[in-house]
Amino acid sequence: MTLRPPSTRILAPDQGLIILNCSREKLVTSAPVAALDLYQGACVPQARDHFAADPSRRARIRILSAAHGLLRPEKAISTYDHRLTNRVDAVRLHERTVSGQLDAELAETPSLRHLLIVVEPLYLLALQRVFDHLDRFDQIAVIPDPWGWWDGLTYLHQWGWA
Repeated sequence: MTLRPPSTRILAPDQGLIILNCSREKLVTSAPVAALDLYQGACVPQARDHFAADPSRRARIRILSAAHGLLRPEKAISTYDHRLTNRVDAVRLHERTVSGQLDAELAETPSLRHLLIVVEPLYLLALQRVFDHLDRFDQIAVIPDPWGWWDGLTYLHQWGWA
């Protein structure tokens, strides 16, 4: 779903944000590791590989975790097992964690205008705060499939990030 026509210009890193679903497949480790390295499933590995040589755009990835909310790629976390399984838990995650994290993200990056969300539908409920700020965005692309990296590349090409 795209709310506005796609942009054809090259976006500066602070103009775009990518939100990815966490995954059940995780690196097995006893020590905390960077969130982008912890998750081994869904489209996180493709994003990690795609932005490996581009730290400024890699920093514009957030991972939506059922246990931690929105994680920055470098945030050190330990292996855990927690999944959203119902609407009540998704709304609770939004209210307790994600809403405030999104507000902080928007305040920290006033130039943010393009958003790519690649998460399963239940996790999208935890991101409902995004839709309170529609007037701020030129483009919000939602891919309701945590394995939808290839669909997401279409938008990254439009942004000049692929």
